[in-house]
Amino acid sequence: MGSTETILVDRHEGIVTVTLNRPERKNAGNATMWRELLAVFGETAQRRDDRVLVLTGAGGAFCSGADIADPAGVGGAPADPHLYRMRLFGEAMLALHRLPQPTIAKIGGIAAGAGASIALQCDLTVAGAGARLSEIFSRRGLSVDGGSSWLLPRLVGLHRAKEIAFFADVLSAEEAAAYGLVNRVVPDDELDAFVDDWARRLAAGPPLALSLTKRLLNNGSVVSMAQALEDEARSQTVNFGTADTAEAMRAFAERREPTFEGR
Repeated sequence: MGSTETILVDRHEGIVTVTLNRPERKNAGNATMWRELLAVFGETAQRRDDRVLVLTGAGGAFCSGADIADPAGVGGAPADPHLYRMRLFGEAMLALHRLPQPTIAKIGGIAAGAGASIALQCDLTVAGAGARLSEIFSRRGLSVDGGSSWLLPRLVGLHRAKEIAFFADVLSAEEAAAYGLVNRVVPDDELDAFVDDWARRLAAGPPLALSLTKRLLNNGSVVSMAQALEDEARSQTVNFGTADTAEAMRAFAERREPTFEGR
């Protein structure tokens, strides 16, 4: 994509790093950010060379939420109906959720409100020890958004989800991990190296198989066991027809690491 105003995009060896870049506002999101994220997610979904996406924030914060001081609010123009403006934000979140590639949220500092929702939309979440997360919405007189009504019960169970959403407490990284919101908590000075290692491992993996696995897991809670087994069978049929699976079988027989090309 071309030049951007609110995000930074870096591509290196199959890893796409998207940095929310409004540090003066603790990376609070506005209409421009949602449009730019929607564009980069759409572009990444179509690029075979992009193997994994890492989402993070600049300046010591992940994302403090939607920028309520922005005249345009969550999205769109000030005169736009709230529903229209929220749908723009929703489109960006759905594009992140549907991204074929694995995604990692690298959480340093605060991730609150829409920022917490964005982080939780990622497939994997890694937080620095000093990170804090909050579904802050009720403190602002708002209900949850960004897909949190769908995500939270699946991540932590219904009762815990209600506790997190009703009270809007600010959770430490360790508390978030104990609740099941965060995969790993690492020392702040090790966060970059840890996420880089995970991203490199995913980038070296089989893109098609990982994409299919992601779709199966995302759909698993809304289909029957019979449908899940059928979906798995179809996915494996696709895998067995790929060059990557043939390469994996050769590498196993030859006792070496496979080289996956995504075909």
